[in-house]
Amino acid sequence: MVSFTAIVATALALIPSAITAPSGLGQLDYNSVHKSLDTRQGYPWQWWTEGQGQFSCQQQGGGKYSCTWNGQAGGGMVAGTGWGAGRKTVRYQGQYNPKGPGYLSLYGWTRNPLIEYYIVESWDVLAPGEPWTLRGNFTSDGGNYAFYTAQRVNKPSIEGTRTFTQYFSVRNEAEKQVGAVSGTINTANHFDAWSRMGYRLGNFEQNMFMVTEAFANGTKLPSGTSTITVS
Repeated sequence: MVSFTAIVATALALIPSAITAPSGLGQLDYNSVHKSLDTRQGYPWQWWTEGQGQFSCQQQGGGKYSCTWNGQAGGGMVAGTGWGAGRKTVRYQGQYNPKGPGYLSLYGWTRNPLIEYYIVESWDVLAPGEPWTLRGNFTSDGGNYAFYTAQRVNKPSIEGTRTFTQYFSVRNEAEKQVGAVSGTINTANHFDAWSRMGYRLGNFEQNMFMVTEAFANGTKLPSGTSTITVS
């Protein structure tokens, strides 16, 4: 069971504008992003939108949040409930009904080295805009995952504009759930698998979040609903 830790909105360790789409969906103008970082119902809550569209997300307490979205060209959003990062077992359940680009994933950062990492559990359209390199495959909690890396060059990060590496565990497409979703993520299994393949993480100085993320990608527009409870 994850022990949630409340944080204050002024915590410098958390920068909501640092979230980026792993697929490079849309070129975000981070200066124009609407940012909000609050402690709501006692849990860290991350929420921002960009561009045109209708986006609505609420933290509902008890580790539960809900979203509806209908993005237009250039529009996107990220919302999720979080807690302290590291080697943890995260459980999630609820409803996830996406159309178009977007995904349901566990997301976070490390420093030294600067790494942006994702454990992607479900999606509708997940089309990388920047090259992904397949590094290997592994299993965790009965699920099969592919491990990819990508490089972001001079992009926004928790340390400002930097060049950094992204790590992605992506659940086997045949195993992903859409509609009623549930699962267990043992982060240590993913971190250890990445390390065995030669890709280590740095220091966990940020919270991580179970997020619903959606972006426009060219003529493909995102829409959908989600209601997710994490523990």
